[in-house]
Formats: sequence, structure tokens, C-alpha cells
Amino acid sequence: MTTLSLVSIIITAAALFGWLSVRVCRLPITIGTMLLTVISSIVMIVLGHVFPGLHAWSMTLVGRIRFEELILHGMLGLLLFAGAFLLDLLYLSREKLAVGLLSVIGTLLSTAALAGVMHWLLPVFGIAAPWIECLFFGALISPTDPVAVLEMLHRVGVPKNIQAQLAGESLFNDGIGAVLFLAVLEASRGEAPSIGHIGLLLMLKSSGGLLLGIALAWTASELMRRVEAYQIEILLTLSLALGGYALAETLRLSAPLEAVAAGLALRRFNMNHLHAEISHESLDRFWRVIDEVQNAILFVLLGFEVLAIPFTQRTFESGGLAILSVTVVRILVVTLVLGLVRLLQPGHKSSLLTLSWGGLRGGLSIALALSVPDLQSRTWILATTYLVVVFSVVLQGGTLDLFLKRIGRFE
Repeated sequence: MTTLSLVSIIITAAALFGWLSVRVCRLPITIGTMLLTVISSIVMIVLGHVFPGLHAWSMTLVGRIRFEELILHGMLGLLLFAGAFLLDLLYLSREKLAVGLLSVIGTLLSTAALAGVMHWLLPVFGIAAPWIECLFFGALISPTDPVAVLEMLHRVGVPKNIQAQLAGESLFNDGIGAVLFLAVLEASRGEAPSIGHIGLLLMLKSSGGLLLGIALAWTASELMRRVEAYQIEILLTLSLALGGYALAETLRLSAPLEAVAAGLALRRFNMNHLHAEISHESLDRFWRVIDEVQNAILFVLLGFEVLAIPFTQRTFESGGLAILSVTVVRILVVTLVLGLVRLLQPGHKSSLLTLSWGGLRGGLSIALALSVPDLQSRTWILATTYLVVVFSVVLQGGTLDLFLKRIGRFE
């Protein structure tokens, strides 16, 4: 199968399932495309027992998709940059304390709590769960996914201040989660890092990524205002999103945080320039299209990934445990963090319900699960992560608007 054939199949599936989602199923595009792709993949698995050729073709298809490489070192930079660039800076600035505590303290607490729960409860289902594997799972499943979160926020109509809290957290905690994942990776290789080492690693990689993103965004903004051609301005933003992410990876800095900082900083720097100097409308329109098209493609890829995951009764049991644990831990962590925010900022408005049920997991978690070294029980990590992501995107993302309408409030 050629690369062109593979890309054609993925884009055609995204277009067809997107059309069916809107026209027939009346579902949000991302949720509908993922659900329909998962169903199609399951049908191919069932029919593969009758038609071996179909099974061989489907396995060839999914084998050609280097999911980890495509997400972590390809689409993620564009997705994070687009999400940050299109974010409302005014509300994000007002919610910086909540965003900071949710993305840093919340991610750290969630990682530790989920690792402990899985370590102690998985043996009940006959799955050996060493601490290192449970820490891998906690680190990769704790960050909320900006792609799924931002799509859900636009659809549900959440108040702007809560949008800023949830979207800001999901954009920044990706970088925090990635650094934690790298620390656990070092520990799995026998280089057990101390708490101080993890803290230093977190500070250096995070701050380095943020500073790099800001510096590159300032350079891009200055170049953009010196040319009167929106096509060049769009190309400069693309080079910032892709080149900045690649440079951060080369320098071993936090590439996700670099992309977020670049998107936010470019928006802020461009606000200082008049419309005659910067093609604001053309840039916004372009990045909205990029964001929406990539979302559809990403969730089709997530649906196809079910073909490559070996599910067993035990992995379904561990998935059920993980879904329950992730949900409960999310509620407890958000409750604690919001309590701290209200202590430091009396009168702060937020929504425990929206932040808890709206903390979706997505493609980043699966990409990180595929990055787990070949440990003895890596299968349960990958299968369990996939089940949590499907539950999160389809059920949480698909029911939040109905849930909020039934409750009738955001507080």
C-alpha cells in the first residue's frame, strides 16, 4: 500500500464519516467520526474471520499508520498551536491562577493517585501491576486532551471563564504530562530520578519551551507586519507551528509547551498591530479550518487503532476499573484545586461539574501509551488507555451538553 493510498483512505473515511455524523447521526463531527470508525473497525475484525483477505488488508492498513510518530512528532504541534492561537486571551489572563494550579498541581496529584489505585486494585483482576507500569499509566492518562476539549467547548456553549479554565488546563498540562512521562521513562531504565530531579527537569524543560515559543512568536510577528501578503503571513505561522515544535524537540525542551506559548504569544504580539499590518481575519479563518480538519482526521485514526490493540477479558476489566478510577480521581482533584483557588481568590467562579466531566482524554494518551517501552505487561496499558479514551470522547464528550442542560447551571 502506497503512502498516497493510505492518506486517501484516511481522508475519505474522515469525509464520509463526518458527513454521516452531521447528516444522519446528528452527532458532533469528532465524536461521530470516531464512533463510526470504531464500529467499522469492529465490523472488519468480525468479517475478517470469514474473509481472511479482509483481515490481512485491514492489518496492513493499520500497520502502515505510525500512530506515535504521527501524533507526537507531527499533528500535535499544529493542534496545540491552533488551539492556543484561537483562544480568548482576555479570559485566559483572568483565569491564570486556576489554569496554573489545574495544569501543574492537578496533573501531579492525578498521576500519583491513579498510579496508586491501579497498583493496588489491578491484582484483583489477575493483572500484575508493578509501580513503574502504573506510573506510566498515571502520567499518560492524567493530562486532558486539548483537541477533544476545545471541540466540546465550542459545541456546548460553556461560559467564557470556564472555557478558559478547561481549555487553558488542557493546553498546558500536555507539557507537564510529557515531562512526567519522560521522568518515568528514565526510572524504567534504572535511572531512578529523585523528587528534586523531577522538579528540576520539569522547570527546565517547561520554562525553556515557554521562552523559546515566545521568542519565536515575536520574530514571526515582526516579520508578518513587514509584508502585505496574507499568504506569506500564513506560511510564517505554519513555520512557527511546525519549525518551533521541531526545534524544541531537538533542544530537548517541552515541545508541547513551546507550541502553546508560540500560539498565545503570536496572538498577543499581533494584537499590537493594526489590521492594515496583519491579516487577522485570514489567519483566524485558516487556523480554524486547519484545526477542524485535523480534528476529524485524528479521530478517524483513533478509531482505526482498535484494529491493532489485543483486547482480552482482563483488559476489559482493567479498562472498566480505569474508567471509574479516572472519573473519581478527576472529581476529587478538581474539587481540591478549586477549593485552593477560591481560598486564594475569594469569589472565584467555576464549575466542578463542567471541569470534572469535561476533562476529556484523547490522542495524546494513546500516542504516549504506544511509547511505553516493551514491558512485560505493556498490553494492559495500551488497551486500558484506549478504552478510557473511547469512553471519554464518545460518552463524556457526547453527553456533556445534555448533562448540563438537565442540571441547568454551570456552577
